[in-house]
Amino acid sequence: MTHPKMQYTYVGIDSHKDTHTAVFIDCFFEKLGEVQFHNRPSSFDDFLQQAQAYLMDGTIFMFGMEDCSSYGRSLMVYLTQNGHHVKHVNALLVARERKNQNATIKTDGIDAECAARVLLSKFGELPDAAPDDKYWTLRSLVARRGLLVRHRAATKHYLHSLLTQHYPDYRSFFDKIDCRTSLAFFARYPSPCALQGTTAEELTAFLEIPSNKHVGKTKAKQILHSVQGSNTVMQHQDILNSVVQSVIRQLEFNIQEIERLEVNIKEFLTEFNCTLTSMTGIDTVTAAQILSCIGDIKKFPTSAKLARYAGIAPVTYASGKKDLQYANQQGNRELNSLFFWLAVRMSNPLSGKQRVMNSFFYHYYQRKMSEGKTKRQAIKCVERRLVNIIWTMLTKNEEYVNPPAYNLLE
Repeated sequence: MTHPKMQYTYVGIDSHKDTHTAVFIDCFFEKLGEVQFHNRPSSFDDFLQQAQAYLMDGTIFMFGMEDCSSYGRSLMVYLTQNGHHVKHVNALLVARERKNQNATIKTDGIDAECAARVLLSKFGELPDAAPDDKYWTLRSLVARRGLLVRHRAATKHYLHSLLTQHYPDYRSFFDKIDCRTSLAFFARYPSPCALQGTTAEELTAFLEIPSNKHVGKTKAKQILHSVQGSNTVMQHQDILNSVVQSVIRQLEFNIQEIERLEVNIKEFLTEFNCTLTSMTGIDTVTAAQILSCIGDIKKFPTSAKLARYAGIAPVTYASGKKDLQYANQQGNRELNSLFFWLAVRMSNPLSGKQRVMNSFFYHYYQRKMSEGKTKRQAIKCVERRLVNIIWTMLTKNEEYVNPPAYNLLE
C-alpha cells in the first residue's frame, strides 16, 4: 500500500511580475527540475508541456503557490480551471524553510524549491487555492479605498504644513481642514494677500455657496479680523499659492474617489447577502473589510479557527509543569486590527456623549475589568466574543439583535 503523498509530483512556484519559476520535487524531497516561464496566459500552456518532462510515473501534479492574489493569480486561476490541484503556501513558511536550509543566497529557484518542500511536508495542512472571484473583487475595492484614505491623510498633513505658513491660526475659523467650505476658501484665497480688498459682504456671499448658507457674515468677519496685518507678500508668492491650490485639488479628488468607491462597495456588498451591518457599529465599509479579510466563512468550520486566523486566540507554551498563554502576534493583522477597534467601540461610551452603544459588551468589559484583568486583556475578551458572534452571523446568515443603548448619566 503506497502512502498518499506518493501519488503526486510536487511543484513549488515563485511568482513575480514578469516571470514565474517552478521547481519540481518528488515525495522524497529530491529535486527533479526547474522551469522559468513568462507571466502571461499565452505562456501557461507551454509551461505545462515542459512540466510533463518532470512528472513522475503514476503521479499527478500538486502545485504550491506563495502568491495567489497578485502576480500569481492568473496562473492559479488557469491551473484550477484546467483541473489541477493548487495549494496556497504561506510566505512565512517559505521564509522559515529557506532559513532551515541554511541558504546563504536568495534566488527565485531557491524560493520555489522551498515552496515545494513546504507543500510536501505540510500537505494536509495547507488550504486549497480557489479563485473566489467575489471576495477577490471585494478585496480590490477595499484595498483601493484603503490606499486613498492613507493618501488623503498624508495630503491633509501636507496641506496643514503649507497653510500654517500663511494662516497660522486657521483652525480658529476652520476646525476641519478638509470640509467643503474650508477647501473652497483656501483654493480661492491660498494666502492672506489674496484677501486684500475683499469686503465682509463679498466673502459672505462666497462662503454661503459651498456651505449651503450655513456659514455667513459672522464667519466672514472672523476671517477678515484674524488676517489683519498679515497681508505681507512673500517671495515667489504666486508659486506658493499655486502649490496650495494644487494640493487642494488633489485632496478634493481623493475625497471624491473615496465617496465613489464607498458607493461601489455598498452596491457590491449586496452580492454576499451579508448581515454584518445589522450590528450597530459595523457600517458598510467595515463589513466589507471584514468579509474581504475572512473570505468564504466555510474555510473556518469553528469560531475558534477564525479566532486563530485573526490572531485573537492565545498561544499556549507548555513545558513540564509550566502551562503559559501569550497573546498571539501572528495571524491576519488587518483582521486583528478590525476586531480590536470594533471591540473598543463596543466596550466604551461614545466620546464626549457618555452614551453606551452596546450594553452587552459594555457590561461584559466592565465585568472582566472587575475580575482583575488589564484593559488590554479585557478588550481581548471582547474581541473573542465578537469573533463568536460574527462567525455565527456569517455561517447561519442571521441578523444581530442590538441591545438597547442608553446614557450613563441617566
